[in-house]
Amino acid sequence: MIRTVNATRYVTPLREGGSLPAIIEADDDGTYVLKFRGAGQGPKALIAELVAGELARALGLPVPEFVFVNLDPALGRSEPDFEIQALLKASAGLNLALDYLPGSLAFDPLLSPPPEPELASRIVWFDAYVTNVDRTPRNTNMLLWHRQLWLIDHGAALFFHHRGGPYAPRARNPFPQITEHVLLPLATTIAQADATARQRLTPAVIRDVVGLIPDAWLEDGGFTGPQEHREAYAVYLLARLEASGVFVEEIQSVSAQSV
Repeated sequence: MIRTVNATRYVTPLREGGSLPAIIEADDDGTYVLKFRGAGQGPKALIAELVAGELARALGLPVPEFVFVNLDPALGRSEPDFEIQALLKASAGLNLALDYLPGSLAFDPLLSPPPEPELASRIVWFDAYVTNVDRTPRNTNMLLWHRQLWLIDHGAALFFHHRGGPYAPRARNPFPQITEHVLLPLATTIAQADATARQRLTPAVIRDVVGLIPDAWLEDGGFTGPQEHREAYAVYLLARLEASGVFVEEIQSVSAQSV
């Protein structure tokens, strides 16, 4: 289960993020990085963040804790920036946040210690599975915190849902963007990562993760209601897992060419 908290203070925007996320404080005394439902990609970015992040957690990958955050737009009354005021107003209600990791550093492939091939392979497999385009040398979306690698920012994953339903026919699509993955040169055990992931991502696990999506984020998109919409995500993810050979072969082919 994912906890729900109430935002109590808007601390500062994180302007390096395209959707203008922010550091906020909540009524559980926690500090979080808040992703706004009123940002450019709307609730679909929150769905991708939630579903991809929880799938990563199910695979044993390090992801900060998620919380649902109730946001009162009155929180921004003293904010002088009109853009931020508008974003807070458009995001009233339920949003998503990640635990803030104070003192963390962005992973830099030129300066940071590289992960072991086993971990790198699991991350590359995962990003190909959820079609995450945001793990490149320009934007690694990984943090180093307490000497551990943490995965963040999955709002650009699952990009199939931006085209509306049905989703399942896109499950076998290749993922050519994997050629830009920052950890691809280290991903030398992809076959093992595939076997492990296929064992861990059972139908029950996938449906449990998809079941976390709040009704309020599920725009109709041609579906009769939230439950049918969730089922469409589950069917896609199950079909994508069944067809993992498509992107595993793609990864192996690209890796062979770079040797």
